[in-house]
Amino acid sequence: MLRLDGSWRWSSVLLLIFLHFYLQGAHCSLNISPVGSSRVIGRAGSNVTLAVTFSGATDPVVTWFRGSLPVLTWTVGSSETADVATDYRGVLTIQDDGSLTFVNVAVDHSGNYSVELTKSGLAKAVASFTLTVFEIFQNVDLKLQPDLIKEGSDRFTLQYSMSQGVVQDHVWFFKGSALETTSHYSVEQRSVVIHQPNRSDTGRYTLLLTNPFSRVETHINVTVLYGPDEPTLEARPPQPFYVSGDSLSLVCSAGGFPRPTAQWIFGDQTLPTSHDGVLNRTNVQISQGGVYTCTLVNDETGEKRQKTLTLNVYEKPSANMTCSVQSVNENTQLQYHCQWPGGAPQAELSFPALGFSVSGVDDFSVTVSSSDDLDGRVVTCTAVHPLQNNQCNITAMSPVQFLPALRTTVDSEGRIVVLVQCVSDARPEALVSWSRGGDDVTNGTNYQISNSTTWLQIRGYNVSDFVQEKYTCTCRNPLGSQSREIQLQGPAVSDFSLFSNPEGTIVTLTWEVPPTSVVTGFDVQMKGPDLLSPSSVQTQRAPVQYRTIQQRPGSVRKTDVSVLDPKRTYRFRVVPKARTTEGEPSEVQRIGPGEGLSGPAIAGIAAGIPCSLLFLFLLAGLVYLCINFYNNRNRQARYPVSRAVEKTVAVQSEVTPHHLLSGGLKSPPDYNRLRQNPSERSVALPTFVPPPPVRVATTV
Repeated sequence: MLRLDGSWRWSSVLLLIFLHFYLQGAHCSLNISPVGSSRVIGRAGSNVTLAVTFSGATDPVVTWFRGSLPVLTWTVGSSETADVATDYRGVLTIQDDGSLTFVNVAVDHSGNYSVELTKSGLAKAVASFTLTVFEIFQNVDLKLQPDLIKEGSDRFTLQYSMSQGVVQDHVWFFKGSALETTSHYSVEQRSVVIHQPNRSDTGRYTLLLTNPFSRVETHINVTVLYGPDEPTLEARPPQPFYVSGDSLSLVCSAGGFPRPTAQWIFGDQTLPTSHDGVLNRTNVQISQGGVYTCTLVNDETGEKRQKTLTLNVYEKPSANMTCSVQSVNENTQLQYHCQWPGGAPQAELSFPALGFSVSGVDDFSVTVSSSDDLDGRVVTCTAVHPLQNNQCNITAMSPVQFLPALRTTVDSEGRIVVLVQCVSDARPEALVSWSRGGDDVTNGTNYQISNSTTWLQIRGYNVSDFVQEKYTCTCRNPLGSQSREIQLQGPAVSDFSLFSNPEGTIVTLTWEVPPTSVVTGFDVQMKGPDLLSPSSVQTQRAPVQYRTIQQRPGSVRKTDVSVLDPKRTYRFRVVPKARTTEGEPSEVQRIGPGEGLSGPAIAGIAAGIPCSLLFLFLLAGLVYLCINFYNNRNRQARYPVSRAVEKTVAVQSEVTPHHLLSGGLKSPPDYNRLRQNPSERSVALPTFVPPPPVRVATTV
């Protein structure tokens, strides 16, 4: 009985405890709420937590939703792993208090999230979040559409793009002022539209993008193309007319962007384009007067505008006035010609000295018969022009004496071609006629006369064809003539010279030919050792014969020879040739040290030494005989001569060689010149003793 009472007592206690807890749970409810704001922002790549707190149960089931899709389920306090949706594995983790954490959150994780707590016997609890993930702005770019904006077009749009970033707010600015939607601007989500653009819309546009983690500004310069406006065209400096030779500028301008390009048209001529709208006319001429059309073109839009201007130019006559005289009417008359081109009006020209009253303009000529009084006479042409007068002189003259010129070549057929030129200084220019042996020369197989008649071309295979005939050229104009006879001669060389460099290794040979010599080439010949070369070995024995080392054409008058040995002796000569006919060699020129005495020279010296000694012996004997004869003559007896006679003789001997003095007296004799022995004098004489005037006169 006691055991039953004890058991019942413990059962009652347990029942009361159970009823207590059961009744307590029937009266509790689940509660969940966000910790902080339900609007959560995060930076992409960071960890973001949607934090919650709950009450009413210790182990409720937590389920997180994105929209209506469950993404994670877990029982609080459970050791089991949370059930995460496949797309969110590695991204979502659950905290012990049921909070949801995003690991390396991405932009596409932005959205509306909700959490639901459930517990058996309890009403579910729900809390909601809004998650927004932002990125740092990168590579923000502004684009203009269309690329070309013309004033008056429909619209243009500025639109931005970027490689990364989430925009929370954006603002458009133009020249520092924020843009708002008006009739001219339409501000949209990612762009701004400008309607009916004009030139005032040109400037700098700025876009400002912001989010909680980034801020960026980007700019773009927009140019609205316009123009050209109505152009203006004027000449500077402004004048009613311009004189030929003046400098001026035509300026064509109009508003526009880009700056319009000026296209110029004068008559049917297109002038160079000018980007600055200026057409410079330097030293303007009368031919440049007229209507100028300026077309201004916007190179970007293609828009055009035109303007015209009439330019008046008066021209002075040309600064170079020319006078000339020529032969007319088969070389029997003179025609004086005067020209002063240009001018507005044209200059009036005349020849007053010729006695003609007629005159002309621009280009004027007068024909007169030839006469002796016109030979060497100065004739003046006068020009009268409203702006300037001028004159020029011309003197006609008969041909003067001249010397023919000769040139020789060989044609492709191997014939010798001799060109003879006859030119005489004459005014008007003299015409040349040619004759051979009294017969006129005309164009043919062997002869050809140039169009100017100053050249005669003679062809032949042998030099004898040229030297057998005499040719005559006659230069003639209406005032007279001059003739010259030409006797061609065979090949010859004159004035052959040699010049060496300081080292003696190179020589320059020069030569000339007679004026009428027919020469087609030259053989340059040398006698002496061979010329040096890098691989040659010089021998001591020099060749004794001349050999040809160069062949030069007939027009050449010099040549260089190298490489010579300065220690050896060389001899050079030039052999002229007329095709295959050789002329006399030139004189020989030598270079190098002396060659010593030849054998004959040594023999001559040896034979001359005894003859020289014999001659010296005979000469010494002759001198000895002369001295002996002179001494014997001095030993003969001589009588003293009185001093008076001596002086008289001395005075008489000096009369002839002395010249008269200015007073008519003769100079006294020089007694020092008297060759007398001391024994012949009665007394010793002084070096110079002038005779007393009285005794000299008495003696005479």
